[in-house]
Amino acid sequence: MNAKEVAEKLKGKFKEDILKIEEKVKDKLYININKKKVKDIADYVFNELKARFNISAGTDRRNIHGDFQITHIFSLDSDKIFLLLQTSVDPNDPNIDSITPKVPGANWAEREFRDMIGVNPIGHPDPRRLVLSDDWPENVYPLRKDFPADCKIPGVSVGAPGPRVVMKEPPPDATVVPIGPFFPVLEEPSQWRVFVKGETVVGCDYRGFYIHRGIEKMGDSVLTYNQIPFIAERICGICGFVHSCCYCQTVEEAAGIEIPKRAKYIRSIILELERIHSHLLWLGIAGHIIGFDTVLMQSWRMREPVMWLTERITGNRKTYGMNLIGGVRRDITKENEKEILEVIGKIEKELLALIEAIQGDTTLMMRLKDVGILSYEDAVKMSVTGPTARGSGVEIDARVDHPFAAYEYVPVKKCVHKEGDVLARTLVRLEETLESIRIIRECLKQMPDGDIMANLEGDVTAGKEGVSVVEAPRGEVIHYVITGPENKPYRWRVRAPTYANLQSVPLMFSNATLADVPITLGSIDPCFSCTERVEVVDLKKGKSKIYTQDELLKLSRRKYGGK
Repeated sequence: MNAKEVAEKLKGKFKEDILKIEEKVKDKLYININKKKVKDIADYVFNELKARFNISAGTDRRNIHGDFQITHIFSLDSDKIFLLLQTSVDPNDPNIDSITPKVPGANWAEREFRDMIGVNPIGHPDPRRLVLSDDWPENVYPLRKDFPADCKIPGVSVGAPGPRVVMKEPPPDATVVPIGPFFPVLEEPSQWRVFVKGETVVGCDYRGFYIHRGIEKMGDSVLTYNQIPFIAERICGICGFVHSCCYCQTVEEAAGIEIPKRAKYIRSIILELERIHSHLLWLGIAGHIIGFDTVLMQSWRMREPVMWLTERITGNRKTYGMNLIGGVRRDITKENEKEILEVIGKIEKELLALIEAIQGDTTLMMRLKDVGILSYEDAVKMSVTGPTARGSGVEIDARVDHPFAAYEYVPVKKCVHKEGDVLARTLVRLEETLESIRIIRECLKQMPDGDIMANLEGDVTAGKEGVSVVEAPRGEVIHYVITGPENKPYRWRVRAPTYANLQSVPLMFSNATLADVPITLGSIDPCFSCTERVEVVDLKKGKSKIYTQDELLKLSRRKYGGK
């Protein structure tokens, strides 16, 4: 289907409930719908048109249009089309029907816009807090426009008790095994309550979002368009370039900015170098989780030259500072090109030898094969992305389905396995690393001469919208922007791939053995935020307690003689 045919299908099915359809950018349909029909229309888009759910965005527009706006973003990947279902919500009745019963992957997105702007998804199957901590006061919503960026509200104490999130109880005769917030195989904090009978996992519950860093709030209220790329790059400590790239693309789309072709190629080269070092880092961690530290030592040794290489190209090992609205800040020189080819050539040779060693190790295969299975059907239902999706046979890759940067000129092979286990997700990453090497060579071969920044004049017009995706090592990153006055976005919404993939982990845990839980969780390559709280279990009293940030500060000061 093309965008026009999709629009006609929706109009024919829902008639007057489709209030307006605009194709603001080619193949991106902004569809204004009747609030009362949001669940039915989302059900049709997801289950009949077979669109994939991406994310939802809640926007406080009371100072402009007198309402809240909820945007549910879907993609028809094989048709290269985005659908943005948008509806107005009256602040005097801040409720909207939940789409999660029809679109399971929307679970967290709906809970988040409830937490952040105060629009309640009626009928949500799990209406607990998601993002806000237990000590966040009720009826205070941080992404509303009247909430100050410095969090200083007269008469309101952020730290006052709020409604504590009650974790799920285990089934009868099951035992709770707590994992996290701090745990040896977790690089970052997350809290899991794993329910087991004997050695078999029969269920689990999750609590995350221990620190919300306020990045979207800063982007909505404090930072200018070209300050945000440097903050966006710090969303992820491993693959931050994808976020700065995706943000810039989104604003460029909203503002109608066409960047130079050479800049597109440079972005693709850096993205693929980032994919190589990220996949090698993951491979080492995966080996460490299952006690195979030879893989850790070899893959991290191979990764290090990539870090040196990016430092010589950009000036930094990791947070490169390369992207601005309109292009990139630094060129790739002829000397850089020669060095890039030398490094990736050596990595290719060593990686092929490592892959052969991994596949020939019987014990290693036993730890990966038929472990942590996510079926094709569940992967589609939960709208997972990246190697997690492709390891379950879901043939999606934003570089192919929604080409960006130079991928419209350099074809990309989708690396797909159908088994849905940890081994499949491992093989996808290994094959993608080799594919990244091929893509870099092709980009260097094709890269045109010319400028690396567009010639920009004047401010970005307020009230424009853009949505863009970038295929990160963990999966698809998506950014959504509404432009605003004073050279700042009015709304900036970010979704990282772990946000989608983490919701599928309970399905992977089901009927697994407890010993396979760490590598199953590790197989999605999770990226969590940091934590500000910790749960303490008193074995003598049989009780647990959540310490707030203030309590932890007092305990630490008392420990070292402070007040």
